[in-house]
This record gives sequence, structure tokens and C-alpha cells, in this order.
Amino acid sequence: MAMNGTDAYRGLELSPLVARAVELAERHEFPFSCRPEQGRLLRVLAGAALSSIAETGTGCGVGLAWLVTGAPPQVDIISVEREPGRAKAAAELFADVPNVTVICGDWTVIYDHAPYDLVVLDGGGGKDGAVADPSRLLPPGGTLVVDDFTPALTWPPLHEGEPDLARLHWLEHPLLNAVEMRLAADLAAVVAVRTLLPGTVTV
Repeated sequence: MAMNGTDAYRGLELSPLVARAVELAERHEFPFSCRPEQGRLLRVLAGAALSSIAETGTGCGVGLAWLVTGAPPQVDIISVEREPGRAKAAAELFADVPNVTVICGDWTVIYDHAPYDLVVLDGGGGKDGAVADPSRLLPPGGTLVVDDFTPALTWPPLHEGEPDLARLHWLEHPLLNAVEMRLAADLAAVVAVRTLLPGTVTV
């Protein structure tokens, strides 16, 4: 989810599925779609998936459309949206894509189908005080993406003048090798790979 993310697609040449998702977001007056920079990252990472991908925060399906355009056709993709109207609209948008399932519910529903090759967490990776557990969601070598950060200019990264604990949670997680990727001057994502054991490096 990104502030004014839907508007960022104006004038861009898009794949048919991404264009349809953007049109859906516009019809629903949903401004918080993932931005094109984030979408391109998701498309690339989805291409390495072997069997399954999970996404939280479907919105109107723009990020999901990027995942679908990148993923091999045999990869199952689950996306969870808590708002019933958007979940229904997104499910209808992807009704003709056999490997996609849109679920209306809390983000924790993704645990029911874990583990995944790739997990895309919306808005910092935790809602309602709960934080996603990579040990339950990813096998060793699985990839986690947490979006919606502004690029860090200091270490430790700061939020409103204080250490950004949400970002540090992922960057310093003992089960993850993580890096912040700057996608634009005002946009960054944390990309992490689950290690074989705490403290080890996945090559």
C-alpha cells in the first residue's frame, strides 16, 4: 500500500492485467495501490517462485497483478484482503486466473497455507499488534518483502526522530538476511531471505 499509489500509474504503458487492476482501483476510488516501482520488484521476485506466493493487503489487486505477470503459471498465489467490498471486487478481477485465490479475512489467514516461496507483507508486516513470523511462513531460502518504507538516511533508521523499530525488526531478524532496497527517492522496501539457521548466511 502506498499513498497516492494508484495515481502513479497515469500515462504508463502497463500489461493488460495490471491495467485492469489500476482501473478497478480508480473505479473504487482506492488510492493506496502499490506503486509501479514496487510492482516491478514484485514481478521480478515472483519469477523465482517454484510453488506458492502469499500477499497480504490485496486492495484492488494492483500488486497481485504484478505478481501474476511475473510468476510461473504453476505457482499458486494467495492474496488476503480484510475489506469485503475490495476482496469481492479483486476476486472477480482474477476469476479467470486459475492459480490465484483472493481471500476475505485477516492477514493471518496466510498461515493456513504456509510455507511459501515468497511472502509480500503490506504496510510494515504487522497489523493489530501482531507481527508475521517468518519461521512459519517461509522455508529456508524463502523470500520476504515488506513494503511502504521511506529510504533510511541514517543508521539506525529513524521514524519521527526515534529508531524505526518496525524496520529494524526485519533488518535485524535472526532468521533473515535482509537488506533495504531503495526503489525511488521517497520509497523503499525490505527484502529478506530466510536463513538455514539463526546467524547463518544463505548463499
